[in-house]
Amino acid sequence: MNNKWNKIVYKVGSSFYDRFFNTGVFLKTRKKIFQEVSFQSKQKILFVGIGTGADLAYFDHMNYDITAIDYSPDMLAIAKSKFEHSAIQFIEMDAQTMTFEDESFDYIVASLILSVVPDEHKCFEEMIRVLKLNGKILIFDKFAAKHQRITVTKKLLRPFISLLGTDIGRSFEEMFSQQKQRLKIIKDDPVMLKGMYRYIEVMKIK
Repeated sequence: MNNKWNKIVYKVGSSFYDRFFNTGVFLKTRKKIFQEVSFQSKQKILFVGIGTGADLAYFDHMNYDITAIDYSPDMLAIAKSKFEHSAIQFIEMDAQTMTFEDESFDYIVASLILSVVPDEHKCFEEMIRVLKLNGKILIFDKFAAKHQRITVTKKLLRPFISLLGTDIGRSFEEMFSQQKQRLKIIKDDPVMLKGMYRYIEVMKIK
C-alpha cells in the first residue's frame, strides 16, 4: 500500500480507529501488556505509529522521556489533544524513514504498526537502527501463524483487506530472520484472537 493511500485511509478512519482499536479487548490487552513491562525512570521511549494515543495512558509521563510519531497528522492531532499538558514530544514522521540518530532510544513501542506500513521490513530495520544496544522493541500486532502457510481464503481476502489499511498475512518470523544476528527474542506470547495477535519483546544485542 502506498503512502498516499495510507494518508487517505488514516484521515477517514482516525475517529473509527479510536472507537474500535482503543476500546474493548484491544484496550484490555494493551493495559495488561504495558503494566507488566519494567521501565526505568528517565529512560527514552519512542512510540512508533502512536495512532490516537491509546498506549500513552499506561505510562508515567513525568518519569520518562517520551517521543511519539505517526505518519497521519489527523491521528497525531487526536493523540496530542489527549495529552496536551504532558511533556510528550509528538512528531509527524514516516516510521520507514525516521530522522532520529542511531541508538537514540532505550525502548521502542510498536503497537499495530508493522501490519499497516507499506514496507514492514524497512520499518523494522529503522526501529533497530534508532534503538540503543541492549534496548528493547515491544511489539503488539497481528501476524500470520508461525510456520504455517497462509490459507487460500486469506490469500484471496488479503488484497481487499489491505485496502482498509492493514495486512493479515505478514510474518514476524520472516522479518526477524533478516535481523536475527542483531536481535534476541525475549518474549513471544499469543494475546488475542487465538494467537492472531501476539506480544513480542526483542532485545538489540549487536
